[in-house]
Amino acid sequence: MNIPFGDIIKDGLTSFFKKESNESVLGIDIGSSSIKVVQIKKKGGKAVLETYGALSLGPYMQSDIGQVVNAPVDVIASALVDVIKEANVTTNYSAAAIPSLSSFMSVITLPSGVSKENFAEIIPNEARKYIPIPMSEVSLDWWPIPRQVESYEESEVGVVQPEVKTEVLLVAIHNDTLSKYQDILNKVGLNTNFFELEIFSSIRSTFSHDLAPVLFIDFGASKTKLSIVEYGIIRVFHIVNRGGADISKNISQAMSISFKDAEKLKREIGLDKSANVDAAEIVSLSIEYMLSDANNVVLAYEKKYNKNISKVILSGGGALTKGLFNRAKENFRAEVIYGDPFSKTEAPAFLTPVLEVSGPEFAAAVGIALRQLS
Repeated sequence: MNIPFGDIIKDGLTSFFKKESNESVLGIDIGSSSIKVVQIKKKGGKAVLETYGALSLGPYMQSDIGQVVNAPVDVIASALVDVIKEANVTTNYSAAAIPSLSSFMSVITLPSGVSKENFAEIIPNEARKYIPIPMSEVSLDWWPIPRQVESYEESEVGVVQPEVKTEVLLVAIHNDTLSKYQDILNKVGLNTNFFELEIFSSIRSTFSHDLAPVLFIDFGASKTKLSIVEYGIIRVFHIVNRGGADISKNISQAMSISFKDAEKLKREIGLDKSANVDAAEIVSLSIEYMLSDANNVVLAYEKKYNKNISKVILSGGGALTKGLFNRAKENFRAEVIYGDPFSKTEAPAFLTPVLEVSGPEFAAAVGIALRQLS
């Protein structure tokens, strides 16, 4: 089945169902180790932050905080009820961001001469070359990348000419995943009529009107996701098979301590070798692996399109690892900033320092709420 992007993807966003607006809305981000919620409302044409909260899923599965868990629907629903109560959420109008790991996303190139009128017929056939499961088991969505952000090449006489082939952003989500998330929200008694991938939610909440290519790095618990975005359109999406939980696990095994103690040590020490050289070196090995992968992705993009990355945005809970920001600044030949999703909302001034620190963890939850409010 195909549900077109329509006008939504023009802002670098995607939705699988139409949305409804309400005075107050709830954005939900269910990750592999925690749940984040953000409630906002529209007032005077602005998004006002009402409440937010986060809850670790580990204890619900007899695991430690920070551990990656594969929780069933009933457990996730129970945890969601708890975080809603703790955050004093007052609305049942919600939308959920679906983990990018539950989807397939790629830029595909269609044969020259294909018109948009034929996309609905051609793209599902092309998708079979990239997606290793039957098309009947997934929901497909796509958007042709605007000509102004397509690659250009030099002709023999030195005249810049556009390539004739059309690039298309292809997204596929397993139908079972959509059903699972709908089931979770139904069990909690929340009303929703659309979902979207977390990457698009995060883009909405953290990006400005950037025209030059931007590298977005989401340091999650189970994986690290890399996206190169230009004109609000994802040009590259890459998953690094290493996340924050892997770092804690490595510390636990190498130093013969519990995962709980390793998680605490990772948060307190990070890359600071003066505090604990053994722990810092273990953290450093994983960080360098992630950055190396990111460098390869950037190099391939710059070589293919002859464009440089102008900015790097760090997001996700792992982005707050002590020393990571400075290491990233050393690594990339571009401006490096933290994602600041709460800057898209209004909140009491005394909360600003707290929101700036916690912001990278709430990018998807804020973004999906903003989408619902708009």
